[in-house]
Amino acid sequence: MSQQQNGPTSYFPSIEKKYGRPIAEWQELIRASPLQKHLDLVNWLKTEHGLGHGHANALVRHTLLEDGRAH
Repeated sequence: MSQQQNGPTSYFPSIEKKYGRPIAEWQELIRASPLQKHLDLVNWLKTEHGLGHGHANALVRHTLLEDGRAH
């Protein structure tokens, strides 16, 4: 039986399928952005890369948590 994913990572399979990029690539884009605030990064992913709000939010949240930058 596979383990159920919770939190932001539960969105990752659908993000990769829908937008055609691996999660690591999205994280590289987020980390390379000059933007620092969570909502600024979410809005940037939505406007510049066409992501839906939930997907953008999950990517930013997970990346900032990994980097120790989440509040």
